[in-house]
Amino acid sequence: MKTFTADQFPEARRKLLERYAGQSQFMQGDVAVAIGGLFAGCDFFGAYPITPASEIAETMSNLLPYAGGKFVQFEDELASVSSIVGAAWAGSRSMTATSGPGFSLMQETVGYAVMTETPTVIVDVQRSGPSTGQATLPAQGDFYQARWGTHGDHETIALSPWSVQESFDMAIEAFNLAERFRQPVMLLTDGETGHSRERVQFPRLEDVTVVERVLAEDHEEMFGDGGAVPPMGRFGTGRRIHVTGSTHAANGMRMATQPPIHDKLIRRICGKVSDARDELTRIDVLGDGTEKVMVVAHGISARPAYGAVQSLREQGHDVGFIRIIGLWPFPGPKITELCANAGAVIVPEMNLGQMSREIERFVDGEVVGLNKIGGPVFHEREIGEAALEALGRLS
Repeated sequence: MKTFTADQFPEARRKLLERYAGQSQFMQGDVAVAIGGLFAGCDFFGAYPITPASEIAETMSNLLPYAGGKFVQFEDELASVSSIVGAAWAGSRSMTATSGPGFSLMQETVGYAVMTETPTVIVDVQRSGPSTGQATLPAQGDFYQARWGTHGDHETIALSPWSVQESFDMAIEAFNLAERFRQPVMLLTDGETGHSRERVQFPRLEDVTVVERVLAEDHEEMFGDGGAVPPMGRFGTGRRIHVTGSTHAANGMRMATQPPIHDKLIRRICGKVSDARDELTRIDVLGDGTEKVMVVAHGISARPAYGAVQSLREQGHDVGFIRIIGLWPFPGPKITELCANAGAVIVPEMNLGQMSREIERFVDGEVVGLNKIGGPVFHEREIGEAALEALGRLS
């Protein structure tokens, strides 16, 4: 894996990023995602505006041309996600941003990006659903859609920020993971985080590491036979590249009727992510993993959960906290380890029970879903009361 630092970007991008580098600014979460993309080297953004993600597109439309990149507003989400796949194969570091209904429309092309091993970033600023739902209100209902939205066997990499600062930081990380694993990476934020305004500390350019895309030499195959993550090609360089969503051999040629070819291809595509589960596990923990009650949360719901657990621990209650930052691949083994002594696991989330179902697979204790929909975020009091009730049942 080759890397470089952001101070090595072309002059136009450096001049733009120097407006932010080393500074602290107060800004909206969606804006922070866009600027994080610029720090990561995003040079193509294709999107269809949709609340509550529109500010990402708006910011990119204003700033990306000054960085030497291209912004295109498309007629719908199908076109926008297809554009970022094509842009990636033309050599760009590409991104789109959407919300639930648009994310649903993108899923077939997500599968194509997985099958063609296309590095790109898809930001989903979650809102209430199904369908149009509550267009301007936050939710966390796309947890499983990010994992299983497209059909067939595949693995997903998805990150979940809980602050404006992390929205910036994880936009950079999402690009680096996309290049590292050569596949689409999801950034699952939400309407509350996206529309919150907080202070962001921007790094110096020389402190930002950017993963460089590995391009194939003339003799190297682009779809296997050279390791879990093969080098990638680029259109326009003179070499013929067949990029198909059908089952294909290491040289990209379609071989859709040969079971051994399909088996080898899909196992490698899945394995490059699943085999790196430990590397991709990202969690925060409050406690030592011996607590009777654990509260597990992600994204915006993790903020009041952390506050509630911190307060309960100060009062002497045997409660711990886990924040799952890397949603997929799901850190199941780590959850098993940290919840081994817990008689109850409280899972606050802004849906009717999604991550709680995944946690049930990995813990022996009672899993208590604390579910909230309709737009309002959790209050510390609600989570604290649920944890105390669980402690009471275990006494």
